[in-house]
Formats: sequence, structure tokens, C-alpha cells
Amino acid sequence: MQRRFWIIRSGLIGAALITAVLAAGVHAQGKDIRIAHIYSKTGPLEAYGKQTQTGFMMGLDYATGGTMQVAGRKIVVMEKDDQGKPDLGKSLLAAAYGDDKVDLAVGPTASPVALAMLPVAEEYKKILLVEPAVADSITGDKWNKYIFRTGRNSSQDAIANAVAMDKEGISIVTMAQDSAFGKDGVKAFREALKKAKLVHEEYLPPATTDFTAGGQRMIDKLKGLPGRKVIFIIWAGGNPFKIADMDLKRHGIEIATGGNILPAMVAYKQFPGMEGAAYYYFGMPKNPINEALVAQHYKQFKAPPDFFTAGGFSAAMAVVTALKKTNGDTATNTLIKTMEGMSFDTPKGKMTFRKEDHQAMQSMYHFKIKVDPAFNWGVPELVREIKAEEMNIPIRNR
Repeated sequence: MQRRFWIIRSGLIGAALITAVLAAGVHAQGKDIRIAHIYSKTGPLEAYGKQTQTGFMMGLDYATGGTMQVAGRKIVVMEKDDQGKPDLGKSLLAAAYGDDKVDLAVGPTASPVALAMLPVAEEYKKILLVEPAVADSITGDKWNKYIFRTGRNSSQDAIANAVAMDKEGISIVTMAQDSAFGKDGVKAFREALKKAKLVHEEYLPPATTDFTAGGQRMIDKLKGLPGRKVIFIIWAGGNPFKIADMDLKRHGIEIATGGNILPAMVAYKQFPGMEGAAYYYFGMPKNPINEALVAQHYKQFKAPPDFFTAGGFSAAMAVVTALKKTNGDTATNTLIKTMEGMSFDTPKGKMTFRKEDHQAMQSMYHFKIKVDPAFNWGVPELVREIKAEEMNIPIRNR
């Protein structure tokens, strides 16, 4: 009789434990999915940060069909302003992981901030999805397995621009900010050139407004050289095109650069015919997601989406695609296994996270500037889409 009592009691305890485990699982599934979005709400790259935030929220809405839920779990976004300061970004990410208990983080805007954040993601063993910081080293020698990036890297910018500019008989000077963004960009550009000749690299303080001294050094390096002479600009913020005031045409010197946000591209109207390669321009990609983004942005803001708006949207598409594949499971190792090699749709078309460094492989766009009175900016007219498989992007974390 006593033995039977213990069998029954053991069975009840076992059933109770199973019920408790199942209940805990249901409760876990019902918890909010907490995402920290750390970006430059203020600071030198405020315009970029605000576009990313707009795109990220629009992308979450689109990807979840307006529900802001995945697998019955509500997505909650916690926004934090890093002000473009590396130490602040680092502490905000640590607080997000440690105090706010976020499941993953997205951001930041500036490359120096991102580089400060990378070890924090590794320490807390949580994913940081980098968007839009661009320095190669983020998914290069400073990378760790918790880092994914939807934003393009400097190599993708550089190799795409090389497609547009790398021709025999061209002498090039680069002008870039003296920062991780500028130096990584020039390094990648230099390595991508095969035919054109790079004759000088000019690095200036990131906040430079007077380009006279640097401009004169670049002119001295180029004037008198045979063939086409080009100053290729890699710059974030400000107005580096002031160097055009130095009468470059007198020396037969052209300006070239990649794509940028629309306010910066107002200056492009001075340079009809200028070639380069862009990450995004709203009129270039032809796919349903870009059409939805453009339509929604016009509806909400009476203006087209910009360079970094598409990036934020792409980050949201990556997050929701991964969460749908895991059925709402936010365990870091599960997400990493899911996201490595994962393809997802974006306003630029399909992107794929490369397994080796978690960099999103993506198309770029070769453009030529035309002046259209209907637009305040120089319009980048598509020459051709440069597919991801056409660009041999180095794996720099080996």
C-alpha cells in the first residue's frame, strides 16, 4: 500500500514538473521581444541616425504586417542616443544588455561608436546588428561572432566605386576624414583599384570646414599629370564639395564620390556627369519592398525615403526574418545559427549574411549624375546594378 502511495505521489510530482516547464515555455514565448536601438539622435551624424530610426520602425511594421508581433510576442524598441560618442555608446549598450535585458541591439550610426560596442556584445553574449556604421574593421579584425551587419562596409563602397572609376589613364587623389570610416574607406578603395593610379591620400579632421590647405595639396599632386585627374571624396557630414571653389577645372581636375543623403546631394548639381556608386537611391531598386517603402514614406513625410532610411528598413527585415524562422525564440545561439547564411528581402533586393563574418552581401548601384529641375539635388541616374556576386569583398577577420 505504501509503495503504491509513493508511485502515485511520484507520478503527481512528475506531472507537476512537466506542467511547470510547459507553462514556463508558454510564458517565455509570451514575453516581449526587447530590442535596443542605439543611434545618433543628436551629434554630428544626427541626420543619418534619424533616417535609420524612421526606416527601422517602418520596416518592423511592414515585416510584421502591422502587428509589431512575432509568434505572439510583442516587439518593443528601446531607443538610446549615443550622441556619436564611443564611450557613451559603449555604456548604453552595456546598460541595455545588463539592466534592460534586451534580447538584441541594433546600431549605431558612427563607426568609432560601433568599434567601442563590439567587445560589449561579446562580453554579454548578445547580438549587435550593426546599421549603418561602415568601417571594414567592424566585420574585420575587430569582429566577434555576436556581430552581424546589414549596412554596407567600406570594401563594398570602394569596390563598387572602382567599377565606375577604375580605368586606364586616370590619376586619383583621395580626400577622406581622419577617422576609422575614412581610413578604412581609402584602404579598401586603394586595394580595389587595378587600372587607375592612386597618387596621393589626403586625410583631414572630421569636422573640417576650411578645405583650402588640403585642397591645395591635392591640386599640387594632380596638376600637370596626363590623362584624367580625379579627386575621390569619402566623407560623412559637412560639405567637402567646397573644394570645387578652388577652380579645379582650371587644372582639369574632376570630383567623384559615392552616394549620400539627399540634402548632401544638393551639391551634386554642380557636377553633371559625375560618376560613382551608391548604396541606395529611392528610384533605383525595382522590387515590391522598395515600392512599399517609397509609398509609405511619401504618405507619412511627403518626401522620398533617403539613403539611411533604406538601411534601417533592411535591419528590421533581417530581425523579423530571423525571429520568424526561430518562431520567436530569442536565445542568442539559436539566432546566430539561424542568421548565418540567412537571406532576407530588403528595399535593395535580397541580402545574405555571409557565414564567415556576418556581413550582408548586397547589390550596389553605379550612377551618373544628371540635373533635373524637378529635384533639388543632383539625380543619380542608374547606369547599372552591381550584383553582390560581382564584388569580391575581402574577409578581413582571418
